[in-house]
Amino acid sequence: MRPPLREVIARHGLATRKSLGQHFLLDGHLLERIVRCAGDLDGVNVLEIGPGPGGLTRALLDSAAASVTAIEIDPRAVAATSELLADHGDRLRIVAADALELALETIVPPPRAIVANLPYNAGTAMLVRWLHQAGDFRSLTLMFQQEVAERIIARPDTPHYGRLAVLAALTTTGAIALNVPAAAFSPPPKVESAVVRLIPHASQPSPARLATIGRITAAAFGQRRKMLRGALKSLGGAALLEQTGIDPQRRAETLTPADYVALAEALERRETPGGVRE
Repeated sequence: MRPPLREVIARHGLATRKSLGQHFLLDGHLLERIVRCAGDLDGVNVLEIGPGPGGLTRALLDSAAASVTAIEIDPRAVAATSELLADHGDRLRIVAADALELALETIVPPPRAIVANLPYNAGTAMLVRWLHQAGDFRSLTLMFQQEVAERIIARPDTPHYGRLAVLAALTTTGAIALNVPAAAFSPPPKVESAVVRLIPHASQPSPARLATIGRITAAAFGQRRKMLRGALKSLGGAALLEQTGIDPQRRAETLTPADYVALAEALERRETPGGVRE
């Protein structure tokens, strides 16, 4: 019989820390719903980031996942989650580290997936890194602040559309799988949250291509009120727009991800004589 999560929190002095972006989910039924959002985990090696007291870890261990590797930076949470090793040591591994400093694809063998209630203060940075290597994962099921979740799945010509949406669309197919009210957390955050499920495309852009797209979207969305002819001036925007047939009077938020790929190809042709990087 597992002890209540509140008891585990008290035993390990696991008061949430704002500096770590911690907000704990304690509702077992809700945690099970999050795991169901991840789809079929049978035979999959799951990576969990920031397990806290181990609530989501418990739900993952109750699934058909082949293994669960929990990565945690907070020593108190490492100790709390380690209580599960007594009954699940054959399937559970706990890594005391900062997930941003790890190459997750080297931690567990494929097939691998990420399922996590991400810390608010580092979630976006983690996602951007994982999207650059999306092909290494079967799926990513991640909880974010509602606004961040909407930015991830945003479509062109909508208020939340930006660099993150372009990167996510080029590497994955995504959707909000579950909305989570602030009251579900302890302590409640000031914003609502949402679980986003991302399925990587079978074919991924090369790191070089993503880097070029990153440069273009940084310039375009960095001055999103400007027309593209002005926002992309530092990259030779007039020539790029002419080569791709994109109206220079358009703005960044009106371009599709495919438009940004076309601009990247044009920029690469200019910067890499003799060919275009795939």
